[in-house]
Amino acid sequence: MARSFFSVIDNLSLQDIESEADLIPLLTTEDEEALENEALPEIVPILPLRNTVLFPGVVIPITAGRDKSIQLIKDANSADKIIGVVAQKNQSIENPGSKDIYELGTVAQILRVLKMPDGNTTVIIQGKKRFKIKNILKEEPYIKSEIDAVADDIPDINDKEFSATIDSIKDLALQIINENPNIPSEASFAIKNIQTPSFLINFVASNMNVNAGAKQKILAEVSLYQRALMCLRHMNEEYQKLALKNDIQSRVRSEMDTQQREYYLHQQMKTIQEELGGVSYEEEVDEMRVKSKKKIME
Repeated sequence: MARSFFSVIDNLSLQDIESEADLIPLLTTEDEEALENEALPEIVPILPLRNTVLFPGVVIPITAGRDKSIQLIKDANSADKIIGVVAQKNQSIENPGSKDIYELGTVAQILRVLKMPDGNTTVIIQGKKRFKIKNILKEEPYIKSEIDAVADDIPDINDKEFSATIDSIKDLALQIINENPNIPSEASFAIKNIQTPSFLINFVASNMNVNAGAKQKILAEVSLYQRALMCLRHMNEEYQKLALKNDIQSRVRSEMDTQQREYYLHQQMKTIQEELGGVSYEEEVDEMRVKSKKKIME
């Protein structure tokens, strides 16, 4: 996970992330229940994101570069701090309209707005609940839409298959973290301390190394059990790739170690020969070659 399963947060420096650590919580059962019971506004400004899908409960940093996005964030941050976040269908479109975005997204709360040294605006947001665009009210100066909440189809608490799938996701996530040297150790702590199945699924799905289209399909899946299975399939593929990569690197490293050992021994023999007889190993070999040639000529 982390670039290889967990995404690397490119837009924030380590110092920035540490300073905002208190804003990146792991949801408890009580937190998730509070989110579920929270009513969504009927109308929200819509913020399209390139190559990013926001999941409920998950906290992510985003960089606002477009004038429309900056204006939207400024207005929302001075009001109720609630926005609707959707992914673009095509990330290359600079000024996406209603036809260029997915209908299903996640309502988010703005937690913090940061002015970065490079002049960009970075916003830390937390997903709340999924929504579907009901009716576009306007597109200028940014998209504003009526929305409907989208509920999850949650399996029974005693569903053994669902419980086994959740356990598999957690176990495989920990294996991937352990196998990938690029993932910080804190990731294991996060996975072990997630309390609810739905947040585990959302957290893992948000950080998987798959494209936005694949993540959008997971977000759009109504059944929490099916969403868990989709995550597990992607994780298995990622783990197999990671295991193969590590195996290749291990073999290459072993070959290099052998070559280095042989070179080191050769250098040692050369030094010993020179100390004992004042003749280097190469000179002795050359001398033997000359003698053998003389014998052949005789």
